[in-house]
Amino acid sequence: MSQDRVIRHRAADRLFHWIMAASVLMLLGTGLLPALGVRFDWVALHWISGLVLVAAILFHIVRIAAWSKLRTMLPARRDLEEIRAAFGAPPVKPGKYSAAQKAMHYVASLLSLAAAATGLLMMVKVDTPWWKRNPYWLDATTWGGIYVVHGFAALCFVSVVMLHVYFALRPEKRAYLRAMLLGWMSGGDYRAQHDASLWTPESAPDPVKGRH
Repeated sequence: MSQDRVIRHRAADRLFHWIMAASVLMLLGTGLLPALGVRFDWVALHWISGLVLVAAILFHIVRIAAWSKLRTMLPARRDLEEIRAAFGAPPVKPGKYSAAQKAMHYVASLLSLAAAATGLLMMVKVDTPWWKRNPYWLDATTWGGIYVVHGFAALCFVSVVMLHVYFALRPEKRAYLRAMLLGWMSGGDYRAQHDASLWTPESAPDPVKGRH
């Protein structure tokens, strides 16, 4: 392949990523800062951010189902070869997503679903424009379990966000950060880091040539 640039992420995928990132950071900030003694009116910000996250998740699910994009993220035998390569086996190139990227996606997906599901249940205890709070909808033991799952998901998300930011800023991973910002990666990065037999992307338009 001789392209100077290839498409890695479409605009809709990038929009989902950054909306989810913003909502998760807002949820973590409004959920954890009050527990650390930072006082502000956080409840409305928290549940509104939660609804944004739920909407983003539903959008993502519909999109991957409609465009059959799930297969690029499914576990594969090649992932095991990548893992063995980290322990001295011959190196292999992944398809569109590496084993580490898939693992991050699985963990983030599980935490997002756990936080979203428990968060929606907890909204019964909050006054909203659509209903009045009802703290007695479930018994105390059930509410306790919901709080534990929600809080555990939030704490795990802190580590996931830190790891994600750390690896995104590493010099050898900058191509992926640029792709999430602009949508494309260079042909050189593509050929160096990916197996063309497993992932054959479309060429990205050259913005300089496109102006002529």
